[in-house]
Amino acid sequence: MLEFFLVFLIALVLAVVLGFPVVKLSKKFHLSQTILHYVDNHAGKSGTPTMGGFIFLLPMLIASLIFAKGKFYLPILILLITLGYGLLGFLDDFIKIKYRKNEGLKPYQKIIGQVSLASIVAVFAYFNIGSSLNLFGLELDIGLFIIPFVIFFFVAVTNAVNLTDGLDGLAGGVSFVYLLFFGVIIALVSDFNFALIAFALAGALLGFLLFNCYPAKIFMGDTGSLALGGAIASLAVFSRLELIMPIIGLLFVVTALSDVIQVLYYKKTHKRVFKMAPLHHHFERCGVNENRIVAVYIVITIVCGLGALIGYLFVAGVL
Repeated sequence: MLEFFLVFLIALVLAVVLGFPVVKLSKKFHLSQTILHYVDNHAGKSGTPTMGGFIFLLPMLIASLIFAKGKFYLPILILLITLGYGLLGFLDDFIKIKYRKNEGLKPYQKIIGQVSLASIVAVFAYFNIGSSLNLFGLELDIGLFIIPFVIFFFVAVTNAVNLTDGLDGLAGGVSFVYLLFFGVIIALVSDFNFALIAFALAGALLGFLLFNCYPAKIFMGDTGSLALGGAIASLAVFSRLELIMPIIGLLFVVTALSDVIQVLYYKKTHKRVFKMAPLHHHFERCGVNENRIVAVYIVITIVCGLGALIGYLFVAGVL
C-alpha cells in the first residue's frame, strides 16, 4: 500500500510542477481553444489554452515506471495504449488550433483511429489475457465474442470520457474519483502494476485539477480526454473488470447515452429531448451553476464507487 501512496504523491507533485510552465507556454504560443458558437454561456472561455492533457500524462508515465514491478510488458502496453489514444487526440487538437476552429479530425477519422487501436488490443487480450469477464467474483466466459466486446468497450469508453469533458473540472474530477475506487478494486482482485497505474493517473489528475478547476486556466483537450478514456478502458480490459466500469463510471455512461438519445431522437422527429446534449449542458441551460453540476457529478461517482468497492470487499470476505 505504501507504493500506491508514493506513486500517487509523486504523480501529484510532478503534475503541479509541470502545470505552471505548460500553462505559461500554452498562452505564449496561443494554443487556445475555440468555443462552439452555440455554447453561448461558455463564450468567456474562448482563448483558454488547451492540450493540457500533457500535465497529467507525463507524470503518470514517469511515476508508473518508477514503481512498476515484475512483468513489465502488460503495464507498458497499457501506457502505450494510453499514449496512442493521446496521440489521436493531439492530432485533433492540433488541427483545431492550426485552423482556429472547433472541428478537428472528421468523426469518421476519429472512429477509424479508435477502432484500429481497439482491434489490436482486443486480439491481444483474447490470446494473452483470456475471454472471461469478472463481476464481483463471478466469471463469465464469452469466448471469441470478447474481441468485438473489447472493441465496442474501448470506443464507448473513450467517447464517453471525451463527451464528459465539457465543463471546468468535470472530466478530470469524475475520472479522479473513478480511478481511486477502481485502483483499490484492482489492488484487491488483480495485478499490482495495474493498480499502480490507476493511482498514478489519479494523483496526476488531482494535480491537473489545480489548473483545470473553475475558472480553468487550461483545458485537457482531446489530447487528455481520449488518452484518459484509453487508460480507463485499458485498465478495465487488462484486469478483466469491464463490467465494473459502468457502475463506478455511471455518469460517463449517462453522458454518452444522453448524446446518443438526443441525436437519434432529433433525426427522427426534428425535436430535442434535452435543451442541449450532453446532459451537463442541459443542466446548464436549465440555470444550474457549472460548479454545482461538477460537484454533484463527483458526489454521485463517489457513491457509485463506494457501492462497487463494498461489493468486492464483501466477496473478498473483508465485510
